[in-house]
Amino acid sequence: MKRKAEDDPGHRSVRKKASVESNGSPQFRQGLLQEADEYHKQYIASQPYKYGVIQNLLEPRLLRKVRAEIQANLSFTPKETDIYRIHQSGDLANLDGLDDSSLKLLPSLLALRDALYSPSFRDFLSTVTGAGLLSGSKTDMAINVYTPGCHLLCHDDVIGSRRVSYILYLTDPDRPWKPEWGGALRLYPTITHKAEDGTEVKVPSPDCTVSIPPAFNQLSFFAVQPGESFHDVEEVYSPDLDSGKDGVDSRVRMAISGWYHIPQKGEDGYVEGLEESLAERSSLQQLQGRGDQYDRPRPGMKLYKYDDREESESTAVRGSSQEEAPLTEDDLEFLLKYIAPTYLTPDTLESVADTFVDDCSTCLGKFLNKKFSSALRNYITRQESQALPSASQDIEKATAWQVARPPHKHRFLYQQGSSAKDKEDNPDESPIQDLLRNLLPSEAFRKWLQLATGLTLSSHDLCGRRFRRGQDYTLATGYTGNESQLEIILAITPTHGWGGDDDLTDDEDDAANGAKNASTEKDTESEGPPVIGGYVAYMAGDDNDDDGDTSDDNNSNGSDGVEVPLDLSTGARASRPAAQKKKQKKKKADPAVYKATADDDDGVLFSMPPCWNTLGVVLRDQGVLRFVKYVGRQAPGDR
Repeated sequence: MKRKAEDDPGHRSVRKKASVESNGSPQFRQGLLQEADEYHKQYIASQPYKYGVIQNLLEPRLLRKVRAEIQANLSFTPKETDIYRIHQSGDLANLDGLDDSSLKLLPSLLALRDALYSPSFRDFLSTVTGAGLLSGSKTDMAINVYTPGCHLLCHDDVIGSRRVSYILYLTDPDRPWKPEWGGALRLYPTITHKAEDGTEVKVPSPDCTVSIPPAFNQLSFFAVQPGESFHDVEEVYSPDLDSGKDGVDSRVRMAISGWYHIPQKGEDGYVEGLEESLAERSSLQQLQGRGDQYDRPRPGMKLYKYDDREESESTAVRGSSQEEAPLTEDDLEFLLKYIAPTYLTPDTLESVADTFVDDCSTCLGKFLNKKFSSALRNYITRQESQALPSASQDIEKATAWQVARPPHKHRFLYQQGSSAKDKEDNPDESPIQDLLRNLLPSEAFRKWLQLATGLTLSSHDLCGRRFRRGQDYTLATGYTGNESQLEIILAITPTHGWGGDDDLTDDEDDAANGAKNASTEKDTESEGPPVIGGYVAYMAGDDNDDDGDTSDDNNSNGSDGVEVPLDLSTGARASRPAAQKKKQKKKKADPAVYKATADDDDGVLFSMPPCWNTLGVVLRDQGVLRFVKYVGRQAPGDR
């Protein structure tokens, strides 16, 4: 599509004014605009927060024409971030910028946009929602296409001047969408907590309570409310998952989504300074706010027991290790219960340390010994064969797992090291608890890590995590500590087909070949399911200023997220080490727009797919982002 020449601003402004002031009533279902009071009653009675659904919004013939124009004339770009995977068109608000030949190809789409932002429909929607006047000059809409594997994770849409969010579905009118195909708009209730200062803090529940499946010519909408209007878009499921005979082509969730904004300068209802005030309330800023105290799991940093150190010294990495003492016979005897013998030899440890010093990251395959890894694998396989309850509270009552929250930051199952009392009550300790309670926090393992990295470690924080298919993830957050932090990932996913080195066995004899340089480039076009996710990724954060302030790196709840390569889920990929990669300063983008970078440097510092019996070790600097990509329902198992 061609844009108009820049020297013709008058033509564009006249067309825009005509569009905004046109009467869209003839395009809507007959009598709809007279039903505002009835829809308002339904709206104010809705839960978990106020929302509305209107079936048969428009004349079907118009929407069929819109759908045909889109399919014939618009192209879609696949995009993936930590928060979504979709196919998206350009900004439909800028249709007026197209030249006349291009506009002739999209007359119905232009008529639809003008109808949705017409004074009559804005008045109707304002009455239904009670949200106040809506802008007609600031239009904000795009076409999103969800195919199998696409999803949008939990967020509240609070960015800038948004006042009402909406989705108008353009699914195939001749093949009605089935709820079991996924793609539903799901709404999350909030739990109100009383903060220490007496103020109320709302935190979203990890479980949704309302699911609205797509339907042709259906409009779903809600008022944007900071800390309350949490929602997501359920993954569109592959036909392979339910023996569907319909094929992938029929599972195309096409929709126009967008926002109505507060009145802009020169419009009725404009309030000076309101947009800036709303921006301050955005949950993008709230991610670091007082609601953090209700996050689960809670940080549990514990100091190692040094005889010559004060209790107040709690830095995770204290600098280079100076003549670290070798492992004693008692240390070796203890570590041999868990770790493959080859990783305990001086030569292997020296080789691992050399790699880590050069790259600040490494991966060690077949890390656990055969006996322990076999028992661990059998235990995990048995656990995964047992169906879990669907509700979080039922999971926590019936199993050893807790549910991480809030979902606009992360959701997964977790276990932390049990207490001495827990062990007395449950003497049959699981292999996972054996790792969390005995191996990983031990002085012997600390000494091994120091020999393997050349660092001196002062504290540790451990958590076992299980990411369920079709449910779990963590969104990108930045590390804000002043000192670098050593992070380990012991991957114990027993299923194959994730795209990494998942054909490893538990034979100890090959452990010498397990140590591998994490900076080795892998073929990202490997075989396997294309949309399964589950990988952990470390990415360079944007430099926002020259003094190293990385406060914005913690912002992960916008609807754009951190863009990642589309092929990342096909296997482990690591480029330059996190502590040495030079980050390029980027201009801040409009947060209300999904963004894509054209830079050849994709920003990935280190990544690791779900795999079996592999230890990843990463030295993480201030500002480096980390996330675990949503595990798709088509994944071969839980991560």
